[in-house]
Amino acid sequence: MSGQIPVKPDVNSLATAAQSAARGKGPAPVHLWNPPFCGDLDMRIARDGTWYYLGTPITRAPLVRLFSSILRKDGDDYFLVTPVEKVGITVDDAPFVAIDFNASGAGTDQKLTFETHVGDFATAGPDNPIRVDCDPETGEPAPYVTIRTNLVALIDRKSFYRLIDLGTHADVDGSSWFGVHSGGAFFPITPSDELV
Repeated sequence: MSGQIPVKPDVNSLATAAQSAARGKGPAPVHLWNPPFCGDLDMRIARDGTWYYLGTPITRAPLVRLFSSILRKDGDDYFLVTPVEKVGITVDDAPFVAIDFNASGAGTDQKLTFETHVGDFATAGPDNPIRVDCDPETGEPAPYVTIRTNLVALIDRKSFYRLIDLGTHADVDGSSWFGVHSGGAFFPITPSDELV
């Protein structure tokens, strides 16, 4: 609307709007909302999953869960989105950390259901793939699993070691790879011939 004063990003208005959205059943439909961009908020998610506002950690877990419920990634940028406002935030690596997983079934019927530090659950499969990036200098693996549309969790070290214990070898495009099965898909971790 012409003459409308843009909304200034404010953490309290975001929390109030997120609480209203959370009253519905199921996750907030942030992918359906298209509010105006209101600017960037001094909010950051560190690689370990800690949320910061104005440089100070947000220590209230329910507030972090609330904000995580309205998080969206568009392109390479992250936003907190409500029906009336969209504000940019900074994410150092991945917005979530997968702190545990449950394995059910076996072999190609196996299902790995991951839990994040904010209480989200996702079963790895074609819609929620697992990927492992390697640091080009150190070779250290960084494993991720998609939790919801465009949003991934860094799989913590203990969970990654458990994944390795469940690993097996499978053919991927004519080459043998070591990886894990989940949800009807095989997720390669490393070429079989690179294992020592």
